[in-house]
Amino acid sequence: MSAVATSTGAAAPLVAPGHGAGLLDVLRYRYLLKLLVRKEMRVRYRGSVMGLLWSYVKPGVQFAVFYFAMGEFLKLNESVPNFAVYLFSGIVVINFYTEAFGNATRSVVGNAPLIKKIFLPRELFSVSSAWVAAIHFLPQLVVLLLACLITGWRPLPQQLAGAVLGFVIVGVLAVGLGLLFGAVNVLYRDFENIVDLLLMVVTWTSPVLYDWQKVADAVGRDSWFLTLYQLNPVTAAVELFHWAFWYPTGDVRAAEVPPALPPHLLWTGLWGLLIALALLAVGQLVFRRIEGRFAQEL
Repeated sequence: MSAVATSTGAAAPLVAPGHGAGLLDVLRYRYLLKLLVRKEMRVRYRGSVMGLLWSYVKPGVQFAVFYFAMGEFLKLNESVPNFAVYLFSGIVVINFYTEAFGNATRSVVGNAPLIKKIFLPRELFSVSSAWVAAIHFLPQLVVLLLACLITGWRPLPQQLAGAVLGFVIVGVLAVGLGLLFGAVNVLYRDFENIVDLLLMVVTWTSPVLYDWQKVADAVGRDSWFLTLYQLNPVTAAVELFHWAFWYPTGDVRAAEVPPALPPHLLWTGLWGLLIALALLAVGQLVFRRIEGRFAQEL
């Protein structure tokens, strides 16, 4: 059987689709992963004048629309101190999740010519989509940090750890669901539209445009629905970012009555990570079962 070179330069034997090491092969073929990321970045900004600057423009416009609609028109900036940072710290999480999950779902179909011509671990496509989303996440994070510093940001070490945990939750969840829906999308292309609907819903079912206490007041603080709502990994990640970037700002610290954080936030974040890891395992299992049919279906 022929072989291909890995990132370490050693020859790796070819294996039948669905019989490799799964996501572990992504580590073995790190060089190919980097090439895929570069390819996606070149294709996305080919013929573009602004290039990566769109990573600033798009979330900036999105923030302005949401801020005036929710903050000024619905007066949420009166009930939530420093609403601008609260809003943007949630937006950067949602943008990372929607881009990583959405692009991972389309990644296998979008790379059909490569899949039909050469051997490489198919998981590379989903992981490279999440990597590209992380590249676009970094400029937004820089803008968020500048806004936090201007407003007197004084975070504690555990709050910064919470932000890292939130990022990991979203990354793992996006890759897991991307593997799952990306594989099924090869068989039924309707799943691209289903994912688009899910991504639209997640923006409104996570505490980005409103405070979590509004959900608690609506359904009751002892409601099972509130517990289920807070166990949503995306909700946990958004609240961890609020805790890390919004809660330590000057206006929040100086408030006469400090805003209440969701109860047991770190535990909720750990549960969110476990759920994301479980979905990653399910996504990998489904992906490997369908992987052998990719070339035929594409």
